Amino acid sequence: MPPTVLNPAAAVRVEHIGHERQPVIVIDDVLVDPEGWRASARNAQYGRFGPHYPGLRSPVAPDTALAVRDELAPLIGETFALDPVPGLLECYFSIVTTPPQSLAPIQRVPHVDGLEPDRLAILVYLSGAETGGTAFYRQRATGYETVDAARFGAFEAALKGGVATHGLPDPAYIDGDTPLYEQYASFDARPNRALIYRSHLLHCARIASGAALPADPATGRLTINAFLFDPR
Repeated sequence: MPPTVLNPAAAVRVEHIGHERQPVIVIDDVLVDPEGWRASARNAQYGRFGPHYPGLRSPVAPDTALAVRDELAPLIGETFALDPVPGLLECYFSIVTTPPQSLAPIQRVPHVDGLEPDRLAILVYLSGAETGGTAFYRQRATGYETVDAARFGAFEAALKGGVATHGLPDPAYIDGDTPLYEQYASFDARPNRALIYRSHLLHCARIASGAALPADPATGRLTINAFLFDPR
């Protein structure tokens, strides 16, 4: 990878979404060498990391991942009012591969990556618009768009109550409104587009019904997923 990993000519905007007006940074043409990243992804070794991600992952080289974090730090610090900006927790190449009929119930609903408001997610799409995008959701029963430690008990009780009333979600990737959740914001996948948002926003990959989900990084839904957080 080149010493500078971010494109100085990238187009940056910040959108404030939902009732809670949470910031989402959108950066188009974010990487100076996206094809170099795709080549690295094609040569990587993939496996399962954790029980919840519906696909395969491969760790990104730490020095390269740190360069992304460090070059984005001024923008992140200003947008999210964080000083210092959290350190790099982990970074992966990721490919969604699980067919809808094989999804666990927890994978059929929006999720948060953590309850801490200073934990951030950086998502970079390396594949194309046909792979869907990322959507953000509001829990209907509580109105929550973010879930922190103080909200978690009420959020979990509302989820269990909703399932008791409406049943488990169908075996499919969530894509739009459901009896339990309202989709209030969505961002399309685009090659070399980044999204940066707080990890405790309720969100989920937006994957169309019937979409092919090959495990090949050259043809699959390939992203870079990085997480920033300083564990106490």
